[in-house]
Amino acid sequence: MWGGRLQPQILKLVTEENPDILCLQEAIDIQGGNTALFITVEEIKAAIGADYVFTSPVFSFNYMSRKANFGNSIISKYPIKDSQTIFTGKQYIADFDFLNHDANMRNLQRAVVELPDNSELHILNHHGHHIHQHKNGDTETMRQCGIIAEQIKKLNGRLILAGDFNLAPHSESLEQINNLLTNLPLKANLKTTRTQLTYKKEVCDYIFTGDQIKVESFEALDDIVSDHKALIMSFQ
Repeated sequence: MWGGRLQPQILKLVTEENPDILCLQEAIDIQGGNTALFITVEEIKAAIGADYVFTSPVFSFNYMSRKANFGNSIISKYPIKDSQTIFTGKQYIADFDFLNHDANMRNLQRAVVELPDNSELHILNHHGHHIHQHKNGDTETMRQCGIIAEQIKKLNGRLILAGDFNLAPHSESLEQINNLLTNLPLKANLKTTRTQLTYKKEVCDYIFTGDQIKVESFEALDDIVSDHKALIMSFQ
């Protein structure tokens, strides 16, 4: 979401695509409607006519007279029956300031979505540990991806994992997840998940699926809504 700064572009894309389930990273959840400066989770939820939101902030800050929560969000048109936030790196900061804090707090969202046939779908959403110099990972990304892999192993049934992992497709850290799920950008041989708003060209954003998910289509959209491309999947 890049903090929701490209408000008109984001609103146009989500309205046109009209997703049933939307996984967001770097999203801002703030109650009270339009902020004038960035689009919020509440506005996106309203734009696609969804009723259910699960937000897992990594930090909060004061915005005018309101409290803004920054982190990961899952928006769903179908009921979210159960949810859990698992911090993979550092902890939530209630009164964040870039001058005083390291912004590398990270968490994993786990939501159980009830589909129209009353079956359940596990949705996992993550924003990975950031290393400025490269996307090859280090001991910290190994540790955090290990936490995610252990969570995946605990779950039975239909499962989808999405997010900006800040890791290259064949990095040692990400291989822990590649060994458990199908890495759709890797399978599609994507060359980049970045847009022209950045000089970076690597693949670092992913949708992973379990073996009970039948993927009908997958692509990285060229619409510019962030410095990262939006990934979209149709599935049964």
